Amino acid sequence: MNEKSKTIVPKLRFCQFKDKPEWNVYKLGELSVPIKKRAGSNKYMLMSVTSGIGLVPQIEKFGREIAGNAYKHYYVIKKNDFAYNKSATKLFPEGYISMLTDYEEAALPNSIFTCFRITAKQCDPGFFNQLFQNNYHGAWLRKYIEAGSRAHGALSVNPKHLWNMPVALPEPAEQLRIADCLAVLDDLIIAEEKKLSALKDYKKGFMQKLFPAEGTNVPEWRFPEFRHDIDWKSVTLSELANFRRGSFPQPYGLDKWYDEKKGMPFIQVFDVGDNMKVKEDTKNKISELAKKQSVFIPAGTVIVTIQGSIGRVAITQFDAYIDRTLLLFEKFYIDIDKRFIAYSLQLLFEAEKKRAPGGTIKTITKEVLSSFRIALPQINEQQKIADFFCSAEELLSAQTKKIEALKQYKKGLMQGLFPSIEEVSR
Repeated sequence: MNEKSKTIVPKLRFCQFKDKPEWNVYKLGELSVPIKKRAGSNKYMLMSVTSGIGLVPQIEKFGREIAGNAYKHYYVIKKNDFAYNKSATKLFPEGYISMLTDYEEAALPNSIFTCFRITAKQCDPGFFNQLFQNNYHGAWLRKYIEAGSRAHGALSVNPKHLWNMPVALPEPAEQLRIADCLAVLDDLIIAEEKKLSALKDYKKGFMQKLFPAEGTNVPEWRFPEFRHDIDWKSVTLSELANFRRGSFPQPYGLDKWYDEKKGMPFIQVFDVGDNMKVKEDTKNKISELAKKQSVFIPAGTVIVTIQGSIGRVAITQFDAYIDRTLLLFEKFYIDIDKRFIAYSLQLLFEAEKKRAPGGTIKTITKEVLSSFRIALPQINEQQKIADFFCSAEELLSAQTKKIEALKQYKKGLMQGLFPSIEEVSR
C-alpha cells in the first residue's frame, strides 16, 4: 500500500486508539486483487448467497446443487475471500458482499458474482466484512447503477467502480478491535435468534398437542381441570359464523381513494402480521370517498387473508376498513373466544398448505371455506387455551423486540466506528 495524504477520523474510537494516527484513505483496488480462478473439473462446495446472512451451500438453500453445465466456469474462492453478489434485494438494493468463513474453499456462479481477495498485509478481512455488512459499498455503487439496469437478472455494475471505492483504514490493531467487537454482537444476535426459533418451535409443538389432530375431536393434551369434560364439538365454518369479503373501489391506485393525512386505516394482505395482529401503521389510509365503497370493521374483528399470502389470521386492534383480499367474521353463532378461533383458523390453514401442491395454497373461495371444519371445546376451555397461547405470543414479541434492539444498537455503533462513504470520498 502506498501512503496516502488524505486522512480521516471516525466519530467513535476505542479508548486505546484515541491518540493513534488518523485513518488513511485508499481505493479498494489498492488493497485487493480480483479472483478469476475457475472450478473446471475440480470438485468444490457450491455456494449461493442469502442477502444479509452470507454465503451458504446451494444444497442448503435450494435442496440441491444447481450449477449444471455452468459449473466449470464457477469462480473458486478461499476462506476470507469476498464475493460481491450483483443481485438486488430489499435490504441491499445495490447488491451484497459476503466473506467466505465456514469453508477453506468454495465455488460460486461467475454470472452474478465479482470475487476479490484482500492482499494488503496491513488489512484484517474481518474489518472489511463488517464494513460491507453495513452496506458501505451500496452507498458508493448506487450512483453508478442505472435504475432497472440488469443483465441476466444481475445488476449492471462495472467492476472498476468497485475497485475505485475509497476505504478509510486504521492501523491493524484498531481494525482487529473493531472487527472483534462487532463479531461479538453478531454472535449475541445469532444466539437470540436461535432462542426465538426455539420459542416458535415450542409454540408449534404445544398447538399440535392442545388442539385435536385432524379427524379427531379430542386433543392429546388437556389442562387438568378439563380432562374429564366432554369431547370437542366439530362444526363447519358456515355453522360457526357469518363471514364475508371486504371491498374496495376499483381500479386500485387512483389518488382519490386515499388520504394519508386524515384517512382511516385500510387493511390489505401485507398489513397482516405473523403475530395474530395487524401492523400498527397500515400501508394505506382510505379517503372519505372510498369509504362509501369499502367495508368497515371495528377493533376486535377476526380476519383471514384469502389472496396472495393465504391463511394469515389476525384480530384487529383498531377500527379500520378492509380490502376484498381478506375475509372478516361478522357474527358468531356459537359462544366462542375470538382468540381461540384465530388459533384454530391458523392451524386449519397450515393443514391445508401441507395438502396443497408445493405447500402453497394458490387460491381459496368463501364457498370452499364454508365447508372447512374446526373443533370447539366449552368456552372456559377455549379461554384457558387462548390465554396460554397469548402468553406465548408475548414471549415471542418480547424476544423479537430484543433482537431488533440489538440490531439497531449494532447499526448505530457501526455508523460511529466507520466513517461514511460521504466522509471518505470528500
